[in-house]
Amino acid sequence: MGDPGEWERRITLRDGRMVVVRPIRPEDEALYGTFLAAVTPEDARMRFLAPVGQLSHSLIEYFTHLDYARAMAFVALDEATGELLAVVRLHNNAANDSAEYAIVVRSDYKGRGLGWQLMQMMIAYGRKRGLRSIEGKVLHENKAMLDMCRQFGFEIAIDPKNASICDVRLAL
Repeated sequence: MGDPGEWERRITLRDGRMVVVRPIRPEDEALYGTFLAAVTPEDARMRFLAPVGQLSHSLIEYFTHLDYARAMAFVALDEATGELLAVVRLHNNAANDSAEYAIVVRSDYKGRGLGWQLMQMMIAYGRKRGLRSIEGKVLHENKAMLDMCRQFGFEIAIDPKNASICDVRLAL
């Protein structure tokens, strides 16, 4: 896979704010408390597909301690403050040829182009890893994510087991 550090980037948001995007590290666990406090319950529900209470320490540890051979997560950090603004992640399937993605942007940072740039980076990473596809589950009511998926060329279908969820898939 190479050095995950090769994926570090500086990006500029629509409002001119500078953001550092880099692979997640175990020490990022300390940033999750204030990050999750700034994600509205509705936005958390859109990400986790169900209402979310407090995330357990073990789940946050799972999110921040990755086996880079099977998963990748990029964090977006405010360059000025070091605050965690967003996370996009990919977890490979058992065959290691496809991955499921998830993304969450701090609620007060939505609409600034950050999610779009993180999706671009995640897709580029998946291609470089040689994945055949990236897939995800999106709540039918999450129109912003479904619109973004359409713009990136994802196929969108209703989940046969749950009509409130869309299965999204991008062939790479």
